[in-house]
Amino acid sequence: METIKIMLVDDEPIIRKALKTELNSQQETIACGMNDDGEVEHRKVTVLDTYANGAQLMAALDSPLPHEMPDYLLLDMEFQGEPTGGLFLADRVHRKYPNIKIAILSGRFDNPLPDEGNRQDRMIEIARVVFESLHHGARAFISKNAAGGFSVENVLRAIESLERGEKYYFNYPVMLTLKEAAELYVENSAYTRNDIAISDTERQLLLLEAAGCTASEIAAELRETDKNIQERQKDLSRKLDIVNKSGARIAKALQYGLIDAKEIKFLKR
Repeated sequence: METIKIMLVDDEPIIRKALKTELNSQQETIACGMNDDGEVEHRKVTVLDTYANGAQLMAALDSPLPHEMPDYLLLDMEFQGEPTGGLFLADRVHRKYPNIKIAILSGRFDNPLPDEGNRQDRMIEIARVVFESLHHGARAFISKNAAGGFSVENVLRAIESLERGEKYYFNYPVMLTLKEAAELYVENSAYTRNDIAISDTERQLLLLEAAGCTASEIAAELRETDKNIQERQKDLSRKLDIVNKSGARIAKALQYGLIDAKEIKFLKR
């Protein structure tokens, strides 16, 4: 039976010891797809060694002495006082040893609670860090704080998925947070239109129109003739695909994010 070899970098001694002891003593195996005879192939999982920091890991990988190279590197996201210190090490390993599959371990970016302060900012930060991890070579993102606490099952499930041919793996708490962050992004940008281009003059026209200015007042403000302003209004209506009505122009311009309601300065009558 083939063996899947793992190295682990984590500054928590209890995590290093628990993973190595449990995986190596119980001789854990994972299903890795079907062979040519239609039978499920299994492979043993073993931890070659564990390290407290990146310097120790790189010294082991770069050693000129004959040694076994890992198939997987389990890498703590936050160690040595750096919230995302693991990303720099992931990038270094991925560039030098691209065949090693990297799985990020973290308890810092689990799904935020509904009553947590600055929740939207936190979700966006979670998504940014996860995708930055992928950019630096990570193939899996495993929460240390999944339901029931950290378990080797989280690690085995990730490796099993990647061995079956899946390109990436996220366990449930991370997926839930990414889904929520994606929904937030879509909600905030649902009506934004990047395919409609308006000039600075047209934008000023819309703001003045939204403030209640007449065509003559707009013409005076923009130093154009009434006729020119009327033609600009018709052009804007065509761009926004509406009947030539100022109320509809204003509504769509606001909806598409072409103007901001906070910038509208109402006239005193």
